Amino acid sequence: MLEKIYQTPKGTIHYWISKAAETPSPMLVFLPGLTADHRLFDKQVEHFEGKYPLFVWDAPGHAASWPFELTFTLMDKARWLDEILTREGFDLPVLVGQSMGGYVAQAYAQLFPEKLKGFVSIDSAPLQRRYVTAAELWLLKRMEPVYRHYPWKFLLKSGTNGIATSRYGRKLMLDMMMVYDGDQARYAKLSGHGFRMLAEAMEADLPYKISCPALLICGEKDHAGSCIRYNKAWHRYTGIPLEWIKDAGHNSNTDAPDTVNSLIEAFLQQR
Repeated sequence: MLEKIYQTPKGTIHYWISKAAETPSPMLVFLPGLTADHRLFDKQVEHFEGKYPLFVWDAPGHAASWPFELTFTLMDKARWLDEILTREGFDLPVLVGQSMGGYVAQAYAQLFPEKLKGFVSIDSAPLQRRYVTAAELWLLKRMEPVYRHYPWKFLLKSGTNGIATSRYGRKLMLDMMMVYDGDQARYAKLSGHGFRMLAEAMEADLPYKISCPALLICGEKDHAGSCIRYNKAWHRYTGIPLEWIKDAGHNSNTDAPDTVNSLIEAFLQQR
């Protein structure tokens, strides 16, 4: 994977790309969740590199993509993603988004429905307003002070044990959180901005229709927010296939990488 950069008006985005592949399409685009970075998909990159063209980034404001002005919207994020993919010739993208990455993919689907060739949601949730309550939106907008004042050692514990169930998954999440060790204010600001951005996108009440082939993946032990409830409702309302990952948490692609990789592989072959 070759590391590259893309300059935006608000900061520089770092991303990694591999184009040499047995099959030139589809093109897999991995989008990590909030406060995670490109390492979240290490097991997927290891499995798929050389088979398909691959892309993964440190999302704006995350890890290497810092410093970054945290005044952008979810739609800005999707537009920057499209600009990078266009520059790299990724014109047949299948977006694989974990948690916040899944929301970015849905924003992309809203803006560029004709470009999106597939969508795999990993422990994410629908972006449409109908799925969330007014109380949930209120809380999403007010999370920064919680992360700012909560003891850092307890944030580390809840952010690892509460997100992943496997030893590998927890160690990886700890490593990614330690990027912000010594600068809890940055971690809190990044988290708070991400949740506010998400709430604002939901309040926009846009269709966010997924018109391409899609797959929902969710860990059976995903206790991050109401992810399990959201996925059940998402599947029920849209009919998008939903696969439950046994004993996996919110980062199911790190808790059960072989299972998730097999599901992605089957999805690509079916499409």
